[in-house]
Amino acid sequence: MTIPLVDLAAQSAEIVDEVLPVLERVLRTASFVGGEPVREFEAGFAAYTGVSHCVGVGNGTDALELALRAAGVTAGDEVILPANTFIATAEAVSRIGASPVLVDVDPDRLLIDPLLVDKAITARTRAVVPVHLFGQVAPMEPLADLTGAAGIALVEDAAQAQGARRAGRTAGTFGVAAATSFYPGKNLGAAGDAGAVLTDDEELATRVRVLADHGSPRKYVHDVVGFNSRLDAVQAVVLTAKLRRLEGWNRARRAAALRYAELLAELPGVRLPVPDGPQDESAWHLFVVRVPDRDRVLARLHEAGVGAGVHYPTPIHLTGAYAHLGHGPGDFPVAEEAAGQILSLPLHAHLGEADQEMVVEV
Repeated sequence: MTIPLVDLAAQSAEIVDEVLPVLERVLRTASFVGGEPVREFEAGFAAYTGVSHCVGVGNGTDALELALRAAGVTAGDEVILPANTFIATAEAVSRIGASPVLVDVDPDRLLIDPLLVDKAITARTRAVVPVHLFGQVAPMEPLADLTGAAGIALVEDAAQAQGARRAGRTAGTFGVAAATSFYPGKNLGAAGDAGAVLTDDEELATRVRVLADHGSPRKYVHDVVGFNSRLDAVQAVVLTAKLRRLEGWNRARRAAALRYAELLAELPGVRLPVPDGPQDESAWHLFVVRVPDRDRVLARLHEAGVGAGVHYPTPIHLTGAYAHLGHGPGDFPVAEEAAGQILSLPLHAHLGEADQEMVVEV
């Protein structure tokens, strides 16, 4: 694509001179798993987010599963999450043996609806997973009230919200724990797969570390059944370099989002994202508009070399993987309608004004 959805090459070019000497030291010392690079990144990202503990793991899906397990979710429990999210949110629940309970989203921001969460709570509900979608922070205050009153764990899916804030609080600081992904296309992306669990609870952080290291608090001692999901030093080196630039890159994303809003304001048929509130800051992981006849518009953009995308074309309940939940068309009407209209336009920290003008013209 002439104008990519995300420009990872531009990100890499910005950090390469800083990263290569550090990677050479990693190779020479053969400290590939854990070690000082991982500890440095964990401390840095915890401080950036404003939590006491960051546990680096293999990827974002593992991070969410580990956070839920450490929060007490077990087989047979129910976990409430939005129908409008990437399938990994539901997968993390299913891999525990728990049941995803889907609810619809609000029609403006397409974030989980607290009123519907309240109606979905049962005696089996063990956790609620709000998803900070597109860089927006979910409505955490009413969700915290609901879950706190019911004794239910609130575990954030913060994979798309690194640096996002709501009422001055950073995404990842509202629940008992938060999971994030450092997949390369995220605002803070690794050079491969990586993820992390964030929490202020020291005991929960320890449980995550043990579970992620084969259930082992120390070598060859295995107190519980865990699995292998550890952040490696190479990814930590890349993430530390990018973390130093994250605030600047997010500011550039916000500027590009404002520019899109101005350029698209007079274009008939385009529904723009809801702007941030006075105390809120979206991370603008994605710039998602809604248009009629979306698939035709998407095809035309691709023909013109514009790397637009769709996040996501099929709500969880209509995927084959979750047909067993017994839902069908019409069960979550807001998510379903949005899935046929949403269109993600190219957005990244290195996006030029001329490129945005071309996107809007097409």
